[in-house]
Amino acid sequence: MKDVATVLLEVGRTSTHLADYAALTKPRLNFLVGATSAAGYYLGAPGGPGLWPMVPAVAGTVLVAGAAAVLNQVYERDTDALMRRTQTRPLPDGRVPLADARIFGLALAACGLALLAAYANLLAASLAAASLVIYLVVYTPLKRRSSFATLVGAVPGALPPLIGWTAAHGSVSMGGAALFAIVFLWQIPHFMAIAWLYREDYRKAGFPMLPVIEPDGRRTGRQAVTYAAALVPISLVPSAIGLSGPLYFGIALILGLALLGLSARFAHARGDSSARALFFASIVYLPLIWVAMILDKV
Repeated sequence: MKDVATVLLEVGRTSTHLADYAALTKPRLNFLVGATSAAGYYLGAPGGPGLWPMVPAVAGTVLVAGAAAVLNQVYERDTDALMRRTQTRPLPDGRVPLADARIFGLALAACGLALLAAYANLLAASLAAASLVIYLVVYTPLKRRSSFATLVGAVPGALPPLIGWTAAHGSVSMGGAALFAIVFLWQIPHFMAIAWLYREDYRKAGFPMLPVIEPDGRRTGRQAVTYAAALVPISLVPSAIGLSGPLYFGIALILGLALLGLSARFAHARGDSSARALFFASIVYLPLIWVAMILDKV
């Protein structure tokens, strides 16, 4: 019989191995996916959502997003090994075999799409499949060729709330399109701040992000301001179409103007401190605007 120490050692190794597979799914990012898809489901459900229909719809969306994260890391394992912030991920660090990671990612995708098709509807499943294809087939290889990849990557990033909406509502409609547009526009100032802060990492890995190909940061700042400015009126659409009320309108306007102001500050200063302030503000912006929209749902 195995002694207690041996058993505990094996349990520890198994737990570490499972944690590595969980890390491949980017759990912190996937938490945001789950939250936004649940918010989209709640807002899209006529008369209020039921818990049971919502759970498989959100779970399916999260599984597909996890699959995209895993398969993206399979593709980018070589460049991940060159970047300081990604070189300790399970694949470049050799903690998960490449073949196992690929199978894991494909299994997550199959399970997620099956859940959405079986328990939500084919439109939601189709949108999830489209997000997977755009992320892996278009965005991931384009990252090595063009800074335009940031805009392409914002499409699958904005689809989770729309998937949740269509799972509950059965169609896209104006409300679902507004949720998609809000998250799409929000991502650009958020990503511009990240690209600036990690520009040296991206340069080492050969990714032609805007701060890499134009080190003065002028276009990076302009992009942040342009999309933050567009976000202000678009974020007010839910109130205009009766999805939310005046409380949301006021909060969205204040938050949007604050994000625009920090984007303008970053565009003017183009320094790490202003980029960091914009980054943290963008992290705060999204959950606050979702909470306001849900609490003020008409």
